[in-house]
Amino acid sequence: MTNRLAAATSPYLLQHRDNPVHWQEWGEDAFAEARRRNVPVLLSVGYAACHWCHVMAHESFEDETVATVLNERFVSLKVDREERPDIDAVYMSAVTATTGHGGWPMTVFLTPEGEPFFCGTYFPRDHFLRVLAALDEAWRTREDEVRASGTHIATTLAGALRPPTPYAVEPNALSSAVERLAREFDTVAGGFGGAPKFPPSMVLEFLLRHHARTKDTLSLDMASRTLESMARSGMYDQLAGGFARYAVDAQWVVPHFEKMLYDNALLLRAYTSWWKVTGDPLAERVVRETAEFLLRDLATPEGGFASSLDADADGVEGLTYAWTPAQLQGVLGEDAETAAELLVVTAKGTFEHGASTLQLPVDPTDQSWFEGVRSQLLAARAGRPQPGRDDKVVTSWNGLALSALAGAGAAFERPDWVEAARRCASHLLEVHLVDGELRRASRRGTVGSARAVADDHGNLAEGLLVLYQVTGETAWLDAADGLLQAARAFAAEDGGFHDTAQGAESLYLRPRSAADNAEPAGQSALAGALVTLGAVTGDSRALEAGARATAAGLGLAVREPRFGGWSLAVAEALLTGPLQVAVVGSGADGDALEQVARRSPSPGLVVVRGEPDAPGSPLLADRPLVAGRAAAYVCRGMVCDLPATTPEALAAQLTP
Repeated sequence: MTNRLAAATSPYLLQHRDNPVHWQEWGEDAFAEARRRNVPVLLSVGYAACHWCHVMAHESFEDETVATVLNERFVSLKVDREERPDIDAVYMSAVTATTGHGGWPMTVFLTPEGEPFFCGTYFPRDHFLRVLAALDEAWRTREDEVRASGTHIATTLAGALRPPTPYAVEPNALSSAVERLAREFDTVAGGFGGAPKFPPSMVLEFLLRHHARTKDTLSLDMASRTLESMARSGMYDQLAGGFARYAVDAQWVVPHFEKMLYDNALLLRAYTSWWKVTGDPLAERVVRETAEFLLRDLATPEGGFASSLDADADGVEGLTYAWTPAQLQGVLGEDAETAAELLVVTAKGTFEHGASTLQLPVDPTDQSWFEGVRSQLLAARAGRPQPGRDDKVVTSWNGLALSALAGAGAAFERPDWVEAARRCASHLLEVHLVDGELRRASRRGTVGSARAVADDHGNLAEGLLVLYQVTGETAWLDAADGLLQAARAFAAEDGGFHDTAQGAESLYLRPRSAADNAEPAGQSALAGALVTLGAVTGDSRALEAGARATAAGLGLAVREPRFGGWSLAVAEALLTGPLQVAVVGSGADGDALEQVARRSPSPGLVVVRGEPDAPGSPLLADRPLVAGRAAAYVCRGMVCDLPATTPEALAAQLTP
């Protein structure tokens, strides 16, 4: 018998539809029932690729004893954090404030009015039953105390989560952020801090932009060492491309095997930037393989990109990906020993049960031989149990994907990647815009009811602006402008942005994320998109709004730069001008100028190509050909150089 999750669009919620727990989706009906019965609410938040969410589901939510207690004494709500990041954010703030740490599954008990009074994450079955019994007894015998506790937590958090004071966008602030990062940098394995170690995608983008603006060698060294270490590690899929969510160790050897769209989109962008700065062939290989991973494993038939691949297969983490020497022998025969040495597959194993993750510390001496080995191993791996796929299409993450694919497609002259970005953009605008209002997610062409949050607007707008620059199709510019006009509903008094729009569903506090974590915060996503919009249109109001939003997030970013990577990256674009290049003219001369511009690592560079005075493209207005020849017009901070007519002259103008 299914519960009330059977009609959900979220694959994570659908995984729980046959639980004996009487789950409900988040909504007023559930809270009305809790008030009518006068019982607490269990809020369980997770996502489809979460390993410990599955463990707790098997141990507790599929258990009849646990279900009986929950059904009799609580109203139980199940939320997909990817579909409702606003709910996740406000209750995760309570979890971290009261327990000192956070994570998923998130387990929070609420009053019928939605105030949190007891918070946790994963609970083993027996411990969970004891918690349920204690909370039920407390509610029945000391309800007033429990309610007072919830009110105290809510009031305290509302006061503590005030945004930091805005911080001026100026060069010393960004240099200071680099110095702080250097103090936490792992000089051996790259990255920042110890285990678990997450890919610092946006921080790397900042460091590469900082180097491109200042020629600072420290920032480039930290970025390059980290990018190379990750690319050669067990966190990167050495057979099929694509990055796992994070490494459980400081050396990047053993990943948590789930693969997320947002990680791979952000890393695709970072490796493209690294290649623009250094021309490193490793960067080019990772870009190519990661783009192929997105198109092969995460593309949906409708044109969008799925959210994730699970860490588990048949309930076993890493089952698809790990190898023993015997397994290599069974596939490769006489080549197995050489392959094992190259890929660090040891007799003891680097993972669990004698198995190893695949690493590639050095490049093979015979690349054609290695490609044959990869092909054989990948074919054999295809016969193993495969991880599940969460095919939910999230607006924000798809915006990141279309930015990365369109940008990489232009840099590497891959029209197929650009076309994939175009299909993605079309799908999002056709399905996720409902009566002018942006929605958060869809699945199999059916859009969900959850309203989009700030990062959805910012990341999609940024992606559309990149696509406009690459294709010259003004429909993408118009759509981005519309999204950023709508984002005014998220505005805060200090120039920053709340995560939810004015008039959105009221939670016990209005979320506002100042920190960039696994993806850009809504505030920094909108700041970056506004700066890009201002650059491609010359609209000083958009630039000013972007600058104010950047300043609103920069205080935290400078103090804690590991959690402000995108704010810092946007600040680099502002300090560089921003930098605009308009290339006019067709033919080989125009192509050569465009290639120089698109491969430039200059921070925040925008490039528009077309005929002089092309309608709908402000940067092409009043940009004539020069003596009948193609030309490039470079403007920095709305101040323009003389037009360049040769690649060499343009490259010189783009060099700080």
